[in-house]
Order: sequence, then C-alpha cells, then structure tokens
Amino acid sequence: MSDYLLNISGVNKRFGGLQALTDVGIQIRPGQVYGLIGPNGAGKTTFFNVITGLYQPDSGKFELAGKPYSPSAPHAVAKAGIARTFQNIRLFGEMTALENVMVGRHVRSKQGVFGAIFRHKAARIEEAAIRARAQELLDFVGIGQFANRTAKYLSYGDQRRLEIARALATDPQLLALDEPAAGMNATEKLALRELLVKIKNEGKTVLLIEHDVKLMMGLCDRITVLEYGKRIAEGVPAEIQKDPAVIAAYLGGAH
Repeated sequence: MSDYLLNISGVNKRFGGLQALTDVGIQIRPGQVYGLIGPNGAGKTTFFNVITGLYQPDSGKFELAGKPYSPSAPHAVAKAGIARTFQNIRLFGEMTALENVMVGRHVRSKQGVFGAIFRHKAARIEEAAIRARAQELLDFVGIGQFANRTAKYLSYGDQRRLEIARALATDPQLLALDEPAAGMNATEKLALRELLVKIKNEGKTVLLIEHDVKLMMGLCDRITVLEYGKRIAEGVPAEIQKDPAVIAAYLGGAH
C-alpha cells in the first residue's frame, strides 16, 4: 500500500516548440494541504490541467490511492476521485446555488438517466439525499442561507465558495483548487482562508495553486516550486522560504 494519496512522476508536456513541463512530479500524503507555486509561466496550471485530465501528458506515471489512474478526461478523473476548481469562475449562472452543488453530487449518482426520466421510488429517494447533502455543503462553506439564490447574483467571494462546495459534492479523495483567492478583496480572502483552514481541519487532502504567498505558507504542509516547467524546490514552508533558488526565482530576492 502506498504512503501517498497522489503519486505522480516523470510528467512531460510539450505544446509545439514549447516544452511546458519537464520531468515534473509530486507526492501528496493523505490529509496534507500541498501547495504548488512559482512565477507566471512556470507551468503550474499546465501541470494542474494534466493531473485533472484537461491536458493529455506526453509521458508520466499517475497513481491515486495506490492505484494507477489515467488522466484521460476531466469526467473520468472526477469519477476516480479528484475534484477541481478553475482560475476563472465556472458556475451555472442561471441555476440556484443548491442546484449547482447538486450537479456536482450527481457524479456519484447510481440511478442514471432512466431514473431521472421515470422518477421511480429509488430515484426520488436518491434525489432527496443529493439535495440534503448539497444543503449540508452550502452550510459548510458558509453560504447555506443563499441556497435558493441564482448563482450569478451571489457576490464574487460567495461564488468562489460555491465552486468549492460543488467540488466537495463529488466526495473527492483529492480537492484541487486553482487560485481560489484570485480577484478577491482583503475581506473575501480572509473568509476564504478561514474556509480552507476548516477544510484542512476536516482532514481533507488538498492540492492548492495560489499566488498569495502568505496564505500558502500559513496553510500548506509541503510546497513544490516550479520554474520554466521544472521543479526547483520541494519541502515544508520554512525550507521553501529559505531556499536560494526559490528566493531568486519567485520570492523577490534575498533582500
């Protein structure tokens, strides 16, 4: 049995003449919050998109919970147990907050299309359970009072929370968050930090990309740093903050 929930090695990805990733890998233990940082263009989002099936790697070994998985397509990766959010908000704007979370939950539905069409007893019972779980998750992220509000009318920070609730609805083994604080004001960032601490305290395993270095250093158990598609450092936050290569590439110089 592997000690790692996510064990990835030897990932390479090329776009035409650009080598976007060169032999990149990470190992994440269950219950860790694992950070991925680096300057713009370092390959963070490309690596993230490979892990979650949005991009196909040229090579690489992928294991989730000790078993090989193929990042062949986003829906297959979600079913395998990895849920993600995106840098840009991707909600169903005309649907309610509750309905958005229910959509995420349906990846675990057992009744399928026929159950949805014919509405037999088992399908109705499952639908009620999905609705109840969606409400629980909205309460968990702090926007339960907005369950019936149309998603596009939520504040920016609450839309971010809603995306996290929808991701959690898939019952992921790994929650992958791509710059969740992007575009937030100071108050929204504080509320997000409190939510991420809450998720961490629940024992969830999280992979996090974020440019807010202070947030990352305070939350993450371990961090990998990328530059030009290559891993230049990996370790606990205190080690990363003192690493000369990281200081030169990302943290702003030794001074």
